[in-house]
Amino acid sequence: MKRNELAAMIDHTNLKAYADTAAMRKLCGEARENGFAMVAINSAQTALCKALLKDTPVHVGAAISFPLGQTTVETKVFETENAIQNGADEIDYVVNQTAVKDGDWAYVRDEMERIVAACRKGGAICKVIFENCYLTRDEIVRLAEIAREVKPDFIKTSTGFGAGGATVEDVKLMRETVQGAVKIKAAGGIRDWVTCRAMIEAGAERIGTSAGLKILAEFDEAEA
Repeated sequence: MKRNELAAMIDHTNLKAYADTAAMRKLCGEARENGFAMVAINSAQTALCKALLKDTPVHVGAAISFPLGQTTVETKVFETENAIQNGADEIDYVVNQTAVKDGDWAYVRDEMERIVAACRKGGAICKVIFENCYLTRDEIVRLAEIAREVKPDFIKTSTGFGAGGATVEDVKLMRETVQGAVKIKAAGGIRDWVTCRAMIEAGAERIGTSAGLKILAEFDEAEA
């Protein structure tokens, strides 16, 4: 793997509640200079980041119903559409964990179908955040099976705000279940090149992290 190939797999992230305009300028500047895939931001920052990244290949990714996922489907769809209108190229939305725990798979599927449809209509990439730290193995598999049928672009391990982050085991399980129909994004707790590499080797095709610069620096050291 080359440095630019690694950078193009990284969603450069700042989802802090207190991230101000200066922080967004810094994030977007780093993404532009290093060739990251996307900046991952709260949806209120979408228009600002789109303007900052004008005429660059770096995508703007809005987090929807973040980080809990506990809003109605209608609210999530509206937030998705609004973010796309404001310039979002990618959408990362959080599933409704209550519906998952209740085994209400019809609700989960309907939510996924409607948000994926909104993304398709708006020309945006759709990523579904599972938050695996709160799920059983069977729940992860069932969610991935639904995704295999609905076909968002990615399923994603974690928000980074839960009780745990990405694990190699979860990435492998998600990849095996979707059988190539959907890509995998690993996020949460990925703060060094060793961990990042393990996630990629397990099958992740995107990495969500706020430590992208550190990971690239460690990659350069390893390759020197």
